[in-house]
Amino acid sequence: MLSATRDVTEAEPRWPAALGVLAAAVLHYALPDALRIGPPWLLAGVVVALLVVAWASHRLGHHDVNAKAGYVILVVLTLGLLYGVSRLLTGLVNHTITAPMLLRTAAVLWFTNVLVFAIWYWRLDAGGPNARDRHHAHTRGAFLFPQMAVNAPRRSDAEPERTLAQAEGWRPGFVDYLFVAFNASTAFSPTDVPVLSRWAKLAMMLQSTISVTAVVLLVGRAVNLL
Repeated sequence: MLSATRDVTEAEPRWPAALGVLAAAVLHYALPDALRIGPPWLLAGVVVALLVVAWASHRLGHHDVNAKAGYVILVVLTLGLLYGVSRLLTGLVNHTITAPMLLRTAAVLWFTNVLVFAIWYWRLDAGGPNARDRHHAHTRGAFLFPQMAVNAPRRSDAEPERTLAQAEGWRPGFVDYLFVAFNASTAFSPTDVPVLSRWAKLAMMLQSTISVTAVVLLVGRAVNLL
């Protein structure tokens, strides 16, 4: 039987997460000037520079530098998201934002919210991608994916029961965490992926709160103004 802790030769692809990071930076650039941090290019430029550092350190095997660069990227994107939400709420209270601008801004912040939290889940779950690469299969973490719970068919009675993750060497990728984040922002629940750890529950509560603010309250207010 394959060991659950042996090194694997095929690392998890990083490009889907990199695309998510770039998309979140572009969405912040798409916000109105009053809702952006600093000049239009500031956040995107910082994120791209850090992304280059993360990519180079991963290629060179400097996993500590890669992880630190990834966390700094997430902090920058999260600050941009929270700043945009707070400024939008302020503009809504002061009646300084028009209804069409409110609708566009709420949509941008909603999509940014999904991407930022998907990257957080991807970066933190089971020690992050670098730690997950050292395991043959994903058997524990902050989220209980269906592959971790469904039993794989046994070829003989002598073979011990294993989950699909153990049998197939399955590990979650960025798309799996994007699916979790998307559900949290639309259904306000993790749907078919139960949340196990406390940090993930708190993060999902924050994500759902931002989604409610951007979608239910702000879009509802914009419809009334139209």
